[in-house]
Amino acid sequence: MKIAVLGGGHGCYAAAADLSEAGHEVRLWRRDAAALAPVQQGGILLKDQKGPRDVRLALASGDLGAVLRGAELVLIPSPAVAQDDIARAMAPHLVDGQVVFLPPGTFGSVTMDRIVRAAGNAAEVTYAETGTLPWLARKHGAAEVAITIRAIHLPTGVYPQARSAHALAVISKAFPGVIEDCGDALSGALMNAGPIIHPPLILMNAAPLQHFERWDIHNEGTQPAVRAVTSALDAERMATREALGYGAPHFPLADHYDNDRWMYGDAHKKLTDSGDWRETIDLHTHRYMLEDTVLGLAFLASVARYANVDAPVAHGLLALAGAILGRDLRQGPRTLDALGLSGLSRAQLQARLRSGPA
Repeated sequence: MKIAVLGGGHGCYAAAADLSEAGHEVRLWRRDAAALAPVQQGGILLKDQKGPRDVRLALASGDLGAVLRGAELVLIPSPAVAQDDIARAMAPHLVDGQVVFLPPGTFGSVTMDRIVRAAGNAAEVTYAETGTLPWLARKHGAAEVAITIRAIHLPTGVYPQARSAHALAVISKAFPGVIEDCGDALSGALMNAGPIIHPPLILMNAAPLQHFERWDIHNEGTQPAVRAVTSALDAERMATREALGYGAPHFPLADHYDNDRWMYGDAHKKLTDSGDWRETIDLHTHRYMLEDTVLGLAFLASVARYANVDAPVAHGLLALAGAILGRDLRQGPRTLDALGLSGLSRAQLQARLRSGPA
């Protein structure tokens, strides 16, 4: 299958290398020509439990039109903060039948579709999003990526949901046996683990993050007090899903720590043992703040408010993050208010998610 991978982060390089090795025709697009040059010259060095090996891509280019041309699947594992710009860049090139997959999405399915349509492209493009990246991965160099573990469950929501059979079939060609239909895009967005795990970890580890050059929020930064807050926040997420009529499985985050039933299976120890997450996290610029808190947590808090679910932990963490950043995060760009959806009735919202804009 022809797959376009858009972006230059950890997940993008993992996607390009892993899917190329699986036999797909993968084209990688990245804006930064200097950063892309090593991949163009020698491919990507992929490292995992099988050892290191060089993987060549079908194409690595800054020409987005060339990368998207003929692609069945457009895979965007980039942070949600990049989605608006990417949507504007790809709007002239998307065509009928293509599937845009956001792992995870932060409700990017709806926002990217809106941007593409506003640019004048009315092609029948289907969007989908899931709860996490298909890989726990970290780049080790300009053209080198290490995959610690691969997802075994990817609950995926589709927008518009009426085209879910097509979207899930296409995505399953790239990720056989792991894609699980969880309904519409809002359900998929409410599977996103990032806004549950990362805001408590960075906010409750704020002092050591600012004191030490490097700190592992997943190792010594994950203590019983932090776990208690994370569990309470996840309970609010699951209560919001239930209030909106989305049934189990909800993939509770406790399974990430306590057993092998979560999206990555038994991953927490492998994550901490790898050492790749002992890193520098700037509370003003890191994606855990800008993507998972400013966008993701604000989105969750707004959906809980829409569903009349009491979510004091979500709102409290959002207030703490706002105090650190010096601004009110309650009216962020991914809230239902900002997206113009908070005034819809439940039936109207369901209709929008099923059929797309009128």
